[in-house]
Amino acid sequence: MPEIKLVIFDCDGVLVDSEYLAARLEAQRYGEYGLELSVSEFAGRFAGMTGEAIHDAINEELGNTLPKGLYKEIDAELDAALNEVEIIPGAAEVLDRFDQPRCICSNSGSARLQRMLRRTGLWDRFRPYVFSARDLSPPAPKPKPDIFLKGISEFGVKPREAVVIEDSVHGVHAAVASGARVIGFTGGKHSYPMHHDLLTEAGAETVISSFGDLPGLIAAFGEWDGFAG
Repeated sequence: MPEIKLVIFDCDGVLVDSEYLAARLEAQRYGEYGLELSVSEFAGRFAGMTGEAIHDAINEELGNTLPKGLYKEIDAELDAALNEVEIIPGAAEVLDRFDQPRCICSNSGSARLQRMLRRTGLWDRFRPYVFSARDLSPPAPKPKPDIFLKGISEFGVKPREAVVIEDSVHGVHAAVASGARVIGFTGGKHSYPMHHDLLTEAGAETVISSFGDLPGLIAAFGEWDGFAG
């Protein structure tokens, strides 16, 4: 059974509570143009997607009626809102409780990642191993597995020797496609009804709502090979 040699974290909604801030802002702004979703409904549908992908999906749903430039306006407003972003409870403490190398693989841009991680005191816990799907050539956001394959390659481990912590269905799909082990996470403020079940259906081997469970699970994953064929 392969030992777990690398722990890969998503950032938004796993390490920092940015998904809630984004869902609150975007639900309100797109609501002005006819999209009627609560914050939890918005998070349930769009968590883990890039801002551009969210905009394009909503624009199509609304009959391509959104004004030009709206995405850039919302993105700038989100940048301002993220000045209030908070760390997910337990995220800092759990990093002291396991010995494996770690990295971040995210759909967010590098500048935004650095700003959020510096604000929450996590930047020095991960740098320089903070990878953005936007920096790949060409960019390959989740649910494509490329960003996880990038992290796995950087550390020279086999996919089954890596475990990914993900809060979104898109992220779980990407992690599964990379060949890594996957733990779903529902500990962010944006968590929604059926969140646990949807992560499991997407391929997460187990789902946690507290970081306190993570070290024990990582140890257990090294003794149990999961659902690999």
